[in-house]
Amino acid sequence: MIIQSLFAWKHFATTVVIFVLLYLILNFLFKHRKKGVQSKRLLKQLTMGVLAIIGLIAIILSIPMSDVMRSNVTSLLGIVISAVLALSSTTFIGNAFAGVFHKMVGTFKPGDMIQTVDYFGKVTEQGLFHTEIQDVNSNLITIPNLYLVNHPVEVFRSTGTIVTAEVSLGYEVHHQTIESRLLEAALKTGLEAPFVYVKELGDFSVVYQVNGKLLDVGKLLLTQSNLKSAILDLLHKSQIEIVSPHFMNQRQVNEQVFIPTSPTDEKQLPIKEEIQPDAIVFDKADKAESIEKKKEVKAELDQKILELEKQWKEAKEKVKKELLYTRLQHLKDGRDKLIAKIDKVIEDFESET
Repeated sequence: MIIQSLFAWKHFATTVVIFVLLYLILNFLFKHRKKGVQSKRLLKQLTMGVLAIIGLIAIILSIPMSDVMRSNVTSLLGIVISAVLALSSTTFIGNAFAGVFHKMVGTFKPGDMIQTVDYFGKVTEQGLFHTEIQDVNSNLITIPNLYLVNHPVEVFRSTGTIVTAEVSLGYEVHHQTIESRLLEAALKTGLEAPFVYVKELGDFSVVYQVNGKLLDVGKLLLTQSNLKSAILDLLHKSQIEIVSPHFMNQRQVNEQVFIPTSPTDEKQLPIKEEIQPDAIVFDKADKAESIEKKKEVKAELDQKILELEKQWKEAKEKVKKELLYTRLQHLKDGRDKLIAKIDKVIEDFESET
């Protein structure tokens, strides 16, 4: 009787051992893979999740039971799986589907700057269930992938974005004078093709908006601050006050002009250090972007190496074959050095995570 029971549980034990070994082997392979590939991290999460689900179903079905019981268990599993899929929009499975969707569509990648209804920052990681961004306070925010599917995501173009600043001024100053000062401030800040909008004609003031294209998105925060500083300096230099229109109209302060006076001796002022706030704020995101760029270069090298290998095999002339071989070895050496750099950057990146 005991021997029969042991034989009855033989398939169950075999199934458990097989899936445990598969799990350990896959976990070992993913753990000892070359680091630094975000897509492989997503692949690991997806592969281990699918294996766990299949293993659980196989183990349950391998339990010794009658045909009627097996049929009932199979029906129950089908109902449970259907219920889970039906509720996936509000569960972790919904986040998993959203993560796969973002990866397939390629909406954004690590290093990209994004803006949603509630969040703004640079992407540091893309996982199966969540996306991590670094905000303007250099803090890390974990956003469920389902949120990014259900809300519009503004991705700042790496080729450049428009930087804007608004200022509200009174009607006593001609708009052409103000527009020329705003354009000058934009050019002084380094923005390209600046232009000015008259956004609003209020009861007491006019709202102006100056715009310009910033090619280096990595300096967005610094440029926004510099643009506003330049606007202050140039408007004050032109004797244009930036105060409340109500206050200007009342003039109950003995006609005092509210423009700060320039320092008498600017040489005595402390030297302002050239600090790049964007590099400090988005340090982790910048490293993630660096990894992605190096991976793109590596992919290009891989393609060139494949093409050269094909040409080398097809070449018949000895001189041409030797020349192609030399170029091929040079590219392979460059690729090996690049892989070493990627591994080093990723090791530092993951040690800070």
